[in-house]
Amino acid sequence: MRIDELRQSPGAKSPRKRRGRGIAAGQGKTAGFGTKGQGSRAGRGGHVFFEGGQNPMVRRLAHKRGFRNVNRVEYVPVNIGDLAVFEAGTVVDPELLMGVGLVKNCDLPIKVLANGELERPLTVRADKFSAEARTKIEAAGGTAEVLS
Repeated sequence: MRIDELRQSPGAKSPRKRRGRGIAAGQGKTAGFGTKGQGSRAGRGGHVFFEGGQNPMVRRLAHKRGFRNVNRVEYVPVNIGDLAVFEAGTVVDPELLMGVGLVKNCDLPIKVLANGELERPLTVRADKFSAEARTKIEAAGGTAEVLS
């Protein structure tokens, strides 16, 4: 097969409608554009999203501004002051936090923040720690372990 032998398959292209060529042609007189009005005139159309004068869809919808990062990781925050309910030497992990009620969704990663004071040594296991929270845990004699 050569390039000059290529043909379109039968029925792939239909012949164009020759509008406005008389009544017998089937598209005569008004040429399928109806009678009168903006749509029947020469140069018909208007812009694509024109909605007849009503408030356009693009102006009816709220305009979302700014940037949404698709790679953002949402953390469940736990403050150091909330860990005061545990006894000294306790290993605080996500399951224990959920059992006590400090965390409601165990599927999301947990981040420990430095709000509050800690006066007992605890082993805290979480997905992330703020720098100040880590220093407060270690100053109280505990350890901060990052879950992988």
